[in-house]
Amino acid sequence: MAAFHKVLVANRGAVASRVIRALRQLGIASVAVHSEADRDLPYVAEADQSVGIGPAAPRESYLCIEKIIDAARETGADAIHPGYGFLAENADFAQRVIDAGLCFIGPSPKWIREMGHKTHARKLAQAWGLPTGRGTDVIGVDDPDLHERAAELGFPVMVKPAAGGGGIGMLRVDSLAQLDDALRTARSAAERGFGVGDVYLEKLLVQPRHVEIQLIGDAHGNVVHLFDRDCSVQRRNQKVIEEAPAPGIAASRRLQVITQAAAALAKAGYDNIGTLEMLLSSTGEFSFLEMNTRLQVEHGVTEEVTGVDLVAAQIRSAAGERLPDILPPSIDVRGHAIEARVCAEDPLRFFPSTGTLATFRPPSGEGIRIETGYAEGNAVTPFYDSLIAKVIVHAPTRDAAIGKLSEALAAFDIAGVKTNIPAIQLVLASDDFQQGKVHTGLMQACIDAAKKSRSST
Repeated sequence: MAAFHKVLVANRGAVASRVIRALRQLGIASVAVHSEADRDLPYVAEADQSVGIGPAAPRESYLCIEKIIDAARETGADAIHPGYGFLAENADFAQRVIDAGLCFIGPSPKWIREMGHKTHARKLAQAWGLPTGRGTDVIGVDDPDLHERAAELGFPVMVKPAAGGGGIGMLRVDSLAQLDDALRTARSAAERGFGVGDVYLEKLLVQPRHVEIQLIGDAHGNVVHLFDRDCSVQRRNQKVIEEAPAPGIAASRRLQVITQAAAALAKAGYDNIGTLEMLLSSTGEFSFLEMNTRLQVEHGVTEEVTGVDLVAAQIRSAAGERLPDILPPSIDVRGHAIEARVCAEDPLRFFPSTGTLATFRPPSGEGIRIETGYAEGNAVTPFYDSLIAKVIVHAPTRDAAIGKLSEALAAFDIAGVKTNIPAIQLVLASDDFQQGKVHTGLMQACIDAAKKSRSST
C-alpha cells in the first residue's frame, strides 16, 4: 500500500489544524485552503502549502466543489480530507473527488448517501436489528394523513430535516395547531441549509440522553468500536459538553449495544470512520437517532480515553491499510475525558458575538488539551460557526475531570468577544451534572435556575 504523498484539507479553523497535525505526524504533506476572511488564521501557516479559494461566504469558498478540486489538482494533492461540517457529508462531493482521480478520506459515497437521509438510515438500522424510535417517512407537502400520523405518534413530536444536521430546522411541536407552521418553517430551513427540503416526524423523548458509539472501518471488511461518548448537554440541539465514557450506564448494557452496532456495520461493509448516535430514555431504553459518516467534533474525548489517534487511523484506513495494522490489538478505556465547546456568543441569550480577539490565552497543563483555529489578534467573523476553541481534559476519574475542566475554563483568558464559558460553568457546578444525571435539557435548566436566583435577590 502506497501512503498518500500530499493531502488537501477542505475545511478551516480547528479541524483543519487537527488534520494538518495528524498528516505531519504521518509524514504526509498538507495543503490548506482559506477564504479571504481566514487568510491570517493559524492553520493556514501550519500547512505545507495554502491556497486562497475566494470570498468569505461559504458558498463561494468552502462549499464550492470546483474550487476545492481545482486547488487539489494545482498543488499536486492525491487525496482530500473534508474534516467535519461543510462538504464532509456531501456524497456528491465525495464522488466528484473520486472521479477526479483523488482519494476521498472518509466513507464511500454510497455510505454518505444512505446514512445522510435520516428516514432511510432508520430503516437500515431496523434491518440491522438496532433499537429504533418511532417516526414517519418523509412528510409530503400535501399529505392528507399528516395530522392522523402525528396524533398516532403522540405529542410532543419533533419535525426534523431528513438531510443535514447540527440542529438546523429541528422544531418541537406540542399540538396539532402548531404542526403546519412548524413544517413550513422546517422545510424552509432545510432548503437553505442543506438544499433538500425533506422533513419527517419523530416521537420526541422528553429530556433524553444523547449517547454516541464511535466506529471505524476499513476496505477489508473490518469494523471496530472505540466505546461510547455522552453528548447530552446541549443548547438548542447543539452539543456543548461531551464526555467519554458515558456516565451511569451499566457495563453489560453498554457493551451489548456497542458490540451489536459494530457487528451490524461490519456485516454491512462500512469502510471508514463513523458515529452511531443513540437516544437513551429515562427508563434506560436505547433508540437509533442517526449516523454521522465523518469525523466528529467531539472525537478528542474518545482519543483521550483510548489512546487512539482517530484522525491518523481514518487517513490510514482511507489509504487502504487494514485495521489490525492500524489499531492496537486491545483497546480499553482509561480514566475519564470531558470536552467543552467554547463559543463566541452571549452566555445567556446565545446570540453570536463577533470581534477581534484582543486577548486569547488558552489554559495549559497536564491533562489539558486545546483544539482551536484562532490566536490572539484574529478576528471572529459572522461568516462561520461560533466555535473558537475546544477545551478537553483527561483525568483518572470523572470527578477529577470535572474539577480540572472547571479550573481550565476559569483560567481561559479571552477578551474582545463574549463567550459561553459562564453557562458551561453553571452546568459543571450543578448537582445533576456532578451526579451524572445528564440530559438534553440540563443546560437550559441551569440557566433558568441562575436567572431565577438573580431575580429573587
